[in-house]
Amino acid sequence: MAKKSRNRRGAGLARAGAAGQPASAAAGTAPASTTQLTAPPTAGKAEAYPGQRFGLPERGSGSVASMPRRVLALLIDWLLSMLIAYWLTGSQFWTIVVFAVEVYVLTATTGFTVGKRLVGIRTIRTNGGLIGFWWALVRTAILLTVIPPLLTDRDLRGLHDRASDTIVIRL
Repeated sequence: MAKKSRNRRGAGLARAGAAGQPASAAAGTAPASTTQLTAPPTAGKAEAYPGQRFGLPERGSGSVASMPRRVLALLIDWLLSMLIAYWLTGSQFWTIVVFAVEVYVLTATTGFTVGKRLVGIRTIRTNGGLIGFWWALVRTAILLTVIPPLLTDRDLRGLHDRASDTIVIRL
């Protein structure tokens, strides 16, 4: 007789199976509409892929976003900010302010920026919820310092993600 898991946290996202697929996909059920992250049982094991310790799938929707996607989204957001700053003021001097406001407001309210939406990625809290205004402020302030986002951990989370307890996933 198999033992049932005592971990009730994370009903929204099933534990990753042996092949990296969510258990709900293996069972033939549709995944829940909201993402709730849970840590799979990895006691004493090294994580095989980014996001495994958060219960994310290895590939596809809900998996950790790759660095090329994140950089492309950043470039799109920066170019858009340059265009808006130039259109509003006739100067590119205000680009950093426009960029900061865009990233802060859109990340806090939706988890997307324009660039992230176009490349198919989203920022969420590690518990699956929206970032909110306070944590988006922390995340944006650290992001603007440039170097900390480049210092990533095994889950491809920069210092700005770790400080705000967020992770960037694929849609």
